[in-house]
Amino acid sequence: MRYEALYERLRDILAGKLHVDPDRITYDATPEDIELDSLALVELSLVLETELGIRISEDDLAEAPTVGAVARLMAERSAAAGPS
Repeated sequence: MRYEALYERLRDILAGKLHVDPDRITYDATPEDIELDSLALVELSLVLETELGIRISEDDLAEAPTVGAVARLMAERSAAAGPS
């Protein structure tokens, strides 16, 4: 998937499943900006794997400084996994 599509999917997941206010989800938003705590990162990791087949540990998600960085990480992991 392309980066932009993954970013949009990430926004959908954050807003729909993790109940983050969509207006707060921007490329530059930090986990703190959108109130993602460690439990939410675990849930996000599980959702990414089950729904998109993208494995990203909660530790890797915690190290991503912004939502855009998470989307880039998703793109890297998706590309590394090969075509789906």
